[in-house]
Amino acid sequence: MKKKVIGHIDMDAFFAAVEQRDDPSLIGQPVVIGADPKKGKGRGVVATCSYEARRYGIRSAMPISAAYQRCPSARFLRGNMKKYKKISQQIFRLLYDFTDMIQPVGIDEAYFDISTSFHLFKTPLNTGRLIKQKIQKELHLNASVGIAPIKMAAKIASDFSKPDGLLEVKENEVLDFLWKLPVERLPGVGKKTLIALNRLGLRTIKDLASIPKHDLPKKFGEHGRHLYDLANGLDPRDVSINDVIKSVSHEHTFETDTEHIKEIENTLSILSQKVSRRLRKSGLKGRTIFLKIRTSDFKTHLRSTTIADRTNYFDDIYSIVRMTFQNFDLQNKKIRLLGVRVSHLDDPYVRDSLFEHLQNDKQEKIHQVIDHIKDKFGDKAIKRGHI
Repeated sequence: MKKKVIGHIDMDAFFAAVEQRDDPSLIGQPVVIGADPKKGKGRGVVATCSYEARRYGIRSAMPISAAYQRCPSARFLRGNMKKYKKISQQIFRLLYDFTDMIQPVGIDEAYFDISTSFHLFKTPLNTGRLIKQKIQKELHLNASVGIAPIKMAAKIASDFSKPDGLLEVKENEVLDFLWKLPVERLPGVGKKTLIALNRLGLRTIKDLASIPKHDLPKKFGEHGRHLYDLANGLDPRDVSINDVIKSVSHEHTFETDTEHIKEIENTLSILSQKVSRRLRKSGLKGRTIFLKIRTSDFKTHLRSTTIADRTNYFDDIYSIVRMTFQNFDLQNKKIRLLGVRVSHLDDPYVRDSLFEHLQNDKQEKIHQVIDHIKDKFGDKAIKRGHI
């Protein structure tokens, strides 16, 4: 069997980098893409931000008001998804010059398999270098590329080398590369899991890989088995060019057109819970969250928000669709239908960035408990409260 050579490409601070490229006055400045902060009173969220802004602790999905408080002097921009999507398509077209085995996992990120094509460009490392050079030359943007025999290691390698990085981890180097890293660099290790692993004396990925094979499943269930496999360099996933599930959505049509805010927000909450649960059942997370509104005149309106880190958490989905609705001008019309959809999907064990939300593990635990209760007693056994 031919050995796999898998690459992972991730554009560096993509939305912000595009804006800095197109407006030189933004270069070197903290740039935040998202809602209007309204001098700290804005109610939207951060979609993404430049590396300069990240130094102030700003991150994706953060309330825009909190971002403003951390750096009032930042350049806050609404962003232009139409432009970003066009540039994303250009990036993926450039990748096709190197391989046709490409799996986009977001507007600015993809896996690619060069097992049968890297020899055309001498070596895997040189292939990655040429990809980066081509993107820089034609689009004037920086990308980080990781190359490895497995997807997980390729993803960690691209993250490890950011920004504007290139790192190849060869087959005989995978364990040496992984085992030197702290255990929290492994996808799927959140804050609470990290504390539990540290209590067991497990601080590096090597520590995790060295314990008896059946110990982790006893303590952490199936997730423990998955972590053990990853720590030992086992990741059988192939680059998939055919995504079976493109998005997850739920809709509700009101029996009578409504304008009552409580009824609308309650419906958005229920729809967000259903989408969250379906995503989790399928082992998926998404980056783009859509709100669909059909008004009493039968006109349909779609609004979307794309965030840097994927999610399948109710709290993230609901907060975004609720804010989106609050910013939508109904023009004195009632609502006939509401819908919530999440797209740009990928599996939840792939960590989006080194700046991942530290509260993820707490949210994961809460969602697991809610999922378990609903699995056992039905959807109506527990519901979210509202203030």
